Amino acid sequence: MEQTKKPKNEIWEWSKALIIAFGLAFIIRYFLFTPIVVDGESMMPTLEHGERMVVNKIGYQIGELQRFDIVVFHASQEKDYVKRVIGLPGDHVAYKNDQLYINGEIQEEPYLDSYKAQLPSGTLTEDFTLEEYTQKSIIPEGYVFVMGDNRRNSLDSREIGLVSIEEIIGDTNVVFWPLNEMGLVK
Repeated sequence: MEQTKKPKNEIWEWSKALIIAFGLAFIIRYFLFTPIVVDGESMMPTLEHGERMVVNKIGYQIGELQRFDIVVFHASQEKDYVKRVIGLPGDHVAYKNDQLYINGEIQEEPYLDSYKAQLPSGTLTEDFTLEEYTQKSIIPEGYVFVMGDNRRNSLDSREIGLVSIEEIIGDTNVVFWPLNEMGLVK
């Protein structure tokens, strides 16, 4: 009689451990962190097609959105985009002579330096103003202006418009695959 009781207890203990493990994995995956695969070349050279990253979903619940953060947002029900935040609510965004201006002040973009150095001639980012793409003089509350680092080949706020902060899943700056590219990106 002892022998039949012991296997049942062991099965029950293993079942509890598995339920707890799957429950924790579910909570972590859906509420805290999730993986994403970079799809396309819009964030090159910072991010390459096929790289896998960790999205921090809780970061914006605790902290604030910062200019130049790399974020993941719902572009449609089927597609999420990875882009860089360029303009925040209340900002006026403009480019002139391949230079970013926020509220009339020049902003450095060191993450573009290596890409600009590779260009034989010409500019990486064409001249534009916020008004040309959004018909707004400043970014309204609850929205951001995003761009890919590969400015010549990026579907971003210049085409899709301003992004609602509510559509942002989280920020990302950790590449975990491929192993030779593993690390932090900025």
